[in-house]
Amino acid sequence: MSVTVYIPTPFRRLAGNQVYVQAEGSNVAEVLADLSSKYPGLRHMIFGEADEVAGHVNIYVNNQEIHSLQGKETPVEDGDEVAVIPAIAGGQVLTEEQVNRYSRHIIMPQVGPLGQRKLMAAKVLIIGAGGLGSPSALYLALAGVGTIGIADFDIVDLSNLQRQVLHHNDDVGRPKTQSAKDTLLSYNPDVNVVIHDGPLTSENATEIISQYDMVINGADNFTTRYLVNDATYFAGKPLVDGSVLLFDGQATVFIPGKGCYRCLFPAPPPPGLVPSCAEAGVLGALTGVVGSIQAIEALKLILKIGESLASRLLLFDALSMEFRVVKLRRDPKCPLCGDDATIHDLIDYEGFCGAPFPGQNGD
Repeated sequence: MSVTVYIPTPFRRLAGNQVYVQAEGSNVAEVLADLSSKYPGLRHMIFGEADEVAGHVNIYVNNQEIHSLQGKETPVEDGDEVAVIPAIAGGQVLTEEQVNRYSRHIIMPQVGPLGQRKLMAAKVLIIGAGGLGSPSALYLALAGVGTIGIADFDIVDLSNLQRQVLHHNDDVGRPKTQSAKDTLLSYNPDVNVVIHDGPLTSENATEIISQYDMVINGADNFTTRYLVNDATYFAGKPLVDGSVLLFDGQATVFIPGKGCYRCLFPAPPPPGLVPSCAEAGVLGALTGVVGSIQAIEALKLILKIGESLASRLLLFDALSMEFRVVKLRRDPKCPLCGDDATIHDLIDYEGFCGAPFPGQNGD
C-alpha cells in the first residue's frame, strides 16, 4: 500500500524539506520502517529504545492517534495519510548533518536525540588550554557541547607540544586561546568557542564563571586552583577537577554543598615544596587520560546519567597502571563550605599562595 506521510516542520530538514512524502506498507509499522529506510535521519527522531516509537512522538492515521486504534499494527490502505507529530517545547532541532555527526550518540539509549540537544545547549568553561584542557576541550567539541569557554593567557611554546594536543607546530608563539579556538572549530564548526584571553583573577572570576553551567579545571598552579574552587562554590557551579605530575594523575568532581577542594586540601603547600610540571615534568600521554576523564565527567553531568566522581577521588598511577578510588567527604570545618565558614569572598591569592600569579598555563 502507498500512503502519504505528513512531515512536521521540525523534521522536514531530515526529509529533503518536504511536507509530504510517500511510503509503502500494509500497516503503520511497515510504513514507518519504509520511511526510516528512505530517510535515515528520521529514524533517530521517531524511534527510541528497542525500536519503539519515542514517548515524545505520536503517530496518527487519518487524524486518529494509533493508540486508539491498533497501535503500530493499525492497517493502512492506498491513499491514507499518516502523520508523525512530535512534542514541541521550543527546543533545538537537529539538522540532518547534526544527526549524522552525532549518530553514535543518538543511537545510545542513555543519550538519544534529547540528550544530544542537552549537550548542544550546554556551556562549559575550561581553565587552561594546556595538557588537561586540550583533551577535555577536544572531546567536548566533538560531542557537540554548544558553548566552550577557554580561559588562558599564555602563548604556545615548543615544549607544550609534547602533550597539549590543541596546538600545532605552526601555533608556536600564538596565544593559546586563539590556537585552541581554531583547532576546536576545525573539528566542529557548530561549536561556539568563547575565549577569555587574560588572567583569571579575584576581580573577574565570578563574572566569567557565572556565564557557564560548569567548570573544568586544568590549571597547573595552586593560585588558580584555589581561586577556581572558591569561585565555582560561590557561583553554585559544579567543578570537574584534574591534576597531573610525573606519572600520577588525579580527578574528581566538586558539587556545591557536597564538599570542595579545600575539604580535600585545606591550604596549599608552602612555595617550592611541590614542583610544577615545568619543574618536574609530566608524561605527555598521562594528560590525555586525565583530561579525557574530565570530559567524560562533564558529559555525564550535562546528561544527568551515571555516577559522577563527586565525593570520590580517582587516583591514577601510570607506572603501575593502577586506578584506585578513595572516598571524599565534606569537611564541616572547611573554611569555605563548612558549617562555620570563614571565607566569604575571593581572596588575594597572590599573597595567599606566597608566589606571583602565574596564570592558567594548564598542564
